[in-house]
Amino acid sequence: MREAGDIALGYFRDGARNWTKADDSPVTEADIAVDRFLAERLPPLVEGSAWLSEETADDGDRISRRHVWIVDPIDGTRAFVERKPEWVVSVALVEDGAPVAGVVRNACSDVTHAATRGGGAWRNGVRMTAEDSEGLEGLTVGGAKSMLGKLKPHGAAEGPWHYALANRLVQVVGGDLDAAVARPNAHDWDIAAAHVILEEAGARLIGLDGAVPSYNRASTRHGGLIAAGPRRALAIAAALSDADLPERT
Repeated sequence: MREAGDIALGYFRDGARNWTKADDSPVTEADIAVDRFLAERLPPLVEGSAWLSEETADDGDRISRRHVWIVDPIDGTRAFVERKPEWVVSVALVEDGAPVAGVVRNACSDVTHAATRGGGAWRNGVRMTAEDSEGLEGLTVGGAKSMLGKLKPHGAAEGPWHYALANRLVQVVGGDLDAAVARPNAHDWDIAAAHVILEEAGARLIGLDGAVPSYNRASTRHGGLIAAGPRRALAIAAALSDADLPERT
């Protein structure tokens, strides 16, 4: 992951060509370079594993595989294009629909969050444990204003904005947020790595209905999401139960 981050960092420092994809989202030559690097390195590590990436065409073969690598070569491409050091490389290994290993690497700040199932969650080699409490009073929450507006009457405060969703989610573990939320339309590659990191730290990633996301389905899209300690996550879900939320773009 450090090498993948360094590849992206080189483009970030020197300037990378960028263009707009068919879905109107940005992509850069750095996204493509990191994607190719990881696609060569990761699948051979787990025999028979498949590949799912934001920057690779999805042929559907992955759905029949037990293991799949789920990758966002640069999460936060808009920040990357705008020369803001808030993008990350996000990599997860999913087994039978659940993430079993994940790494979220911010090369600009030299911060790596990582976890394996049963092995704990780590931030630059230091083990992380999520905090938890009853209610929302005094919690710093990161996410879209459309969601935060529903939480502030319960005592929550607006936290710092993080462009990359994976980076926002892992801030709940040893970062600058007590909780994080996301509007509907996140994809597998936005959240799978952060998911296992949160779980291994004792936090939760759940939908607004309280359900735990599953991965490597026909559709890679998810509904609204909450990352926090278990009791905090349920309190946020209750506060957002009647919210009519716009999708992420």
